[in-house]
Amino acid sequence: MGEVWSKEKAWAWYDAHNWIRGCNFMSSDCANRIDQWQELGFEERLKTADEELALAAKTGFNSIRIILEFIVWDQQHDGFMERLERYIAAAWKHGISCMIVFGNDCMPPKNEFWKPLTLGEQHYDWGYHGGRKHSQHSRFSDMGYHLLDEPEIAERHYEWVREIMEKYRADERIIMWDMYNEPGNSNRQPATMKHLKKFFEIAREVDPIQPITSALWRGGAVIGDDVDELHQFMIENSDVISYHSYSPYQYNIRAIRHLKKLGRPIINSEWLGRCLHNTVQEMFPLFYLEKIGCYNWGFVAGKYQTYEPWNGTWQAYEANPNMDVDFTKWFHDLYRPNHRPYDPKEIELIKKFCDLADSEFEEEAKQHE
Repeated sequence: MGEVWSKEKAWAWYDAHNWIRGCNFMSSDCANRIDQWQELGFEERLKTADEELALAAKTGFNSIRIILEFIVWDQQHDGFMERLERYIAAAWKHGISCMIVFGNDCMPPKNEFWKPLTLGEQHYDWGYHGGRKHSQHSRFSDMGYHLLDEPEIAERHYEWVREIMEKYRADERIIMWDMYNEPGNSNRQPATMKHLKKFFEIAREVDPIQPITSALWRGGAVIGDDVDELHQFMIENSDVISYHSYSPYQYNIRAIRHLKKLGRPIINSEWLGRCLHNTVQEMFPLFYLEKIGCYNWGFVAGKYQTYEPWNGTWQAYEANPNMDVDFTKWFHDLYRPNHRPYDPKEIELIKKFCDLADSEFEEEAKQHE
């Protein structure tokens, strides 16, 4: 069984790679992750993904973060495994690695908005972040529901994690394993710990060549003034430290200052919330300067509509109109549906710092020859 990497091993792995930068990726013709991974429409969507991955490479990106969908694996197992391989190959063709994500606690409550996930044609509502009027992006008080809450289905989730990690445990096209997206979100703190521990246990048994992590996401934990049990577990069991932040520049300065004390490489695996003053102009140069890997949310605007604000942001503003939100701006995404930039100045800046990073990495490589 593998163990948590030493800090020295984590840094040796990190320094062997060029600055990691990219986006959370779903092609613009997907309404959700079922659309991304199911058999129906996959050939067309892979073609779209290939075109958009070419654009990502042209932008300067070298990695994408992709969240897998359990029920597609469960109901279309062999086809899913084939499609996943083709997706990874399509990215690698453009010089882009994949950060693979398994669990996800961004879920609505069962007694409010949750509906059983089904394969087939996927409905989406226009004008709503994530393509759904009632979703996990709304504010709610009850605990979000997850299929992991069903013991028999939870066991199949564990099989899912093990099979995919065993297949790709020594594959250079996979850059990292993100075991669980935002564990404890949607008021799921009491329900998630056993699953989070099991996912990490499986990962250590597989012992991949890639680092494993799970991102700190709750504000107080990211800056170190309120670390709950879940976040402490992630800190102690991650090979590299990852975090999420859609907060402004000054907050991220505090976050980076705190996370550096942990002594490991840092990855921001979710950022870019223009409405909340988390911008390309401020954040991307900061990540470059601090050599923090970064994956902004979204790429080409499409059916998933993550250029729209979270519904919870609208709810918060309606309750408090003095809230500092700029609704004149897109929330996420870098490109319009026609592949022109949302803001050309953003793309110019991204390319500039990607070019700088590439030049520095090449120069360092020459010095070590």
